[in-house]
Amino acid sequence: MSTLHSPDLRTVEVARRAGYSVQQVRNLERDGVLPPAARTASDYRVYREVHVRCALAYRALAAGTGPVEAKRIMRAVNGNPRKALAMLDAAHARLHTERTDLRLAEKAAEAISAEPIHDVSPADSMSVSELATALGVRPSTLRHWDAEGLVVPDRDEHRGARRRYSPAQVRDARIVHQLRAAGYRIGPLQALMPQVRLGNRGEDLVTALAAREASITARSQALLDAAAALSAVMSGDAVV
Repeated sequence: MSTLHSPDLRTVEVARRAGYSVQQVRNLERDGVLPPAARTASDYRVYREVHVRCALAYRALAAGTGPVEAKRIMRAVNGNPRKALAMLDAAHARLHTERTDLRLAEKAAEAISAEPIHDVSPADSMSVSELATALGVRPSTLRHWDAEGLVVPDRDEHRGARRRYSPAQVRDARIVHQLRAAGYRIGPLQALMPQVRLGNRGEDLVTALAAREASITARSQALLDAAAALSAVMSGDAVV
């Protein structure tokens, strides 16, 4: 980093170009996102072009990976570039996995939500252990979904109020299972599943999956933007 040559920059200039406040720039330096600034005889900070590029790279990384992981990557950039590259590869790999899981969830959710349910009898219901085995999850997972209102089973009062899942509830559990595997968190699913139970399965699932894809695409673009800024920093060519 010390080989990079560019005009001296004041804190306010770095802040303006990177889209941060002056205090945020100082915080980024404190956290190791920016390399240490030089100091004048009067103890004023002196920044360079590399600091602007690091700040811009961090902004893009935060959008792509979240601020915690972005700080880890930037600290590695400033201390262990090989590790930083490995961390970037891992971030891209996670997005690729999310995108692959999303494609599977789209196909599964479409097929599951379109399944007709008719001529239902009490014998068609499933217990917690039976459904957990069918889905390949722990019974505690189904209890958690019940507590969060995602898939609420009936209660068999003749068997100590044990949970029993009707065919419709089994289908809902399969949808939740697929969407959880695709990366959906509890909060968004709490908003989605009531609409699914009201019969808006197809439209709401398509909307939810499209929103997930848009999020993945935005994070992929953010990582691409971060790579452009980091390339200049790590190659030593930070002058624009």
